[in-house]
Amino acid sequence: MAESKENATGIVPTLGLLGSSMNAMALIAPGAFLWITYQMQASATTPSGAPASLDMWAGILLALVLAFLTAFSYAELAKLYPQAGFASCTFFAEKAFLDSRGEKRAMPHSLARYSKLVTGWAAHLFYWVYPGVMVATFATLIGYVYNYFTNQNLSNASLTFIGIVFAAVVGWIAYRGVTGSTLTNIWINIIQWVALVTFSVLAITYRVANPEHATQWAFSSGFDVVKFHNIQAVLVQSTIAILILVGFESSTAMAPETKNPEKTIPKAILIALFVQGVLAYLFEYFAANLMVSEKLTGVATVPNPALAHAVSGTAQAIPATITQTVTGMAQMANSAAPIGDMCVALGNHVLPGIGTGLMLTMAMTVIIAVLGTTLSCMNTAVRVTSGMADDRELPEFMAFIHPKNKTPHTVIGVLVVVSSVIAAIGVQSVDGLLGITLASNFGTFVLYGLVCIWTYIAYKDRPDFSALRHLAVPLGGLLLNVLMCGGIFYLNMTGTPDNKIEAQICFYIAGGWALLSFIYVMVTTVHKNYGLKMVQAVIRPENLDDLVGTLTSEGLLQGMTVTEVKGFGRQRGSKNEAADPEKIKFLPKVRVELLVNEWDVAHVMEVMQTALNTGKYGDGKIFVFEAEEVMRIRTGETGKVAV
Repeated sequence: MAESKENATGIVPTLGLLGSSMNAMALIAPGAFLWITYQMQASATTPSGAPASLDMWAGILLALVLAFLTAFSYAELAKLYPQAGFASCTFFAEKAFLDSRGEKRAMPHSLARYSKLVTGWAAHLFYWVYPGVMVATFATLIGYVYNYFTNQNLSNASLTFIGIVFAAVVGWIAYRGVTGSTLTNIWINIIQWVALVTFSVLAITYRVANPEHATQWAFSSGFDVVKFHNIQAVLVQSTIAILILVGFESSTAMAPETKNPEKTIPKAILIALFVQGVLAYLFEYFAANLMVSEKLTGVATVPNPALAHAVSGTAQAIPATITQTVTGMAQMANSAAPIGDMCVALGNHVLPGIGTGLMLTMAMTVIIAVLGTTLSCMNTAVRVTSGMADDRELPEFMAFIHPKNKTPHTVIGVLVVVSSVIAAIGVQSVDGLLGITLASNFGTFVLYGLVCIWTYIAYKDRPDFSALRHLAVPLGGLLLNVLMCGGIFYLNMTGTPDNKIEAQICFYIAGGWALLSFIYVMVTTVHKNYGLKMVQAVIRPENLDDLVGTLTSEGLLQGMTVTEVKGFGRQRGSKNEAADPEKIKFLPKVRVELLVNEWDVAHVMEVMQTALNTGKYGDGKIFVFEAEEVMRIRTGETGKVAV
């Protein structure tokens, strides 16, 4: 089980409460999502086809309740397991079962391992699809600005190319290290908060002053904005709104880079969600909805109703589509960037004459915010992947840490490619963008529900167990997450044709990833069960008995070969680092060799390092070699049974 990599990689904790909170806030990014998701929320429909836009604010509120219940669960696990390291939620899952069962390590078919793998599958569906969603929305935003000035649309190929460039830039920033990422995110948060407050105040002023003398408001009053209109619509909106609230848990993946993680991370989780979710989202969505009226107009292409009444043989002469003027919330659903349209109206009528300038300023802050949320999610994604790879549950090259930047640099490159591919799906259409969004959200609901379960399991037998914090809160979070998953399935079974397309894209991505994960786990499990490794260590002679005793107590020693040898390391046999490079002294050492199942290699190395570490030069080194075959001479038995 991989714990914090601090000692192994030389990572120095630099993040305090401010840095930890700011990184999580950047992933929640209200400045980005008000622009990005408003169109999806405005165009959402219930399974019957009725508009769900009136319950936009209520859907966010329900998703926020779900997020807080899950955030409390994450905070409790972060207190209990500050050593989780990059593995984050997957470590929580495994350790909760090990502690509850009094076991020291997970075995190939133990519940601890299966819980870790299921959690890892959900985490990757969330964290690896999410950056692709952000890359697609960035490209779409650039396309909106281009269309505004040229009245022409960028091709899907051009949008895909823009997404690839953006993903590469974000990957480069992530590669540079967490310090640079944190400074970037602090400035991004400040910029978007200023922009959001400005926009929201102007929107409320627009409603109060009514400079265009609107008579048909989408919402009759402020209370109409916040009240529940239709429970189905609230559920539909919540399945979208969770996208704008996730990210509070990202600080758990930065435990090795955080000072006093057991105290800092739980606080950062709750602070990030409260500031961005409560203070920002509820306020800005209230203001945005309040100003929607018939004065927001546009032209939409819709199916020609005349086709339905055409006489047989005459339909070919009737155009398949027509254009018509749409207003209010219908235009918000039709527009590529409804918040951009609102900014133009605010700039032209509340601050006369700067409509285009205000829209471009807001668009620029959104571009910056999208950069921040993509960067924060990418940082979280690659760390969780690296933690699982360090645990030998993913290809080992994904665990490589850059020696200078202390980042999982190899997996960053892989994620940039994956994000570009997912973005290519998202830029095809609104259905494609919402489909990949639902895939990310589906992974989120599964992950969050599992974390709620692990919270109860981790605490249920502990003396500090609380019926409120460790049962009622996680249970509430679990039920709401299950409800959200059910909402996505419900859309697929009973929704409109667009709903079904979006849900199908979601299930293709989720199902494909689940199948790939299952095949990989099955293949690697067989290999780890039956593969053999030769573990060799060169150690101090006086530590041999301690090593034998520790390995025996852990049930890891079936046999051992011991050889007396002489050698030297980087200190040339000296006991201090400032050794004369011209003088070499051979010191007496002991070389031990033992054959182990591949499954046990990580634990054997961990136990050996614990038993042999004195903190002084000359403790030795551990090597692992492939053992292609082994035979017990007496019986002729080969492979695993011969060990």
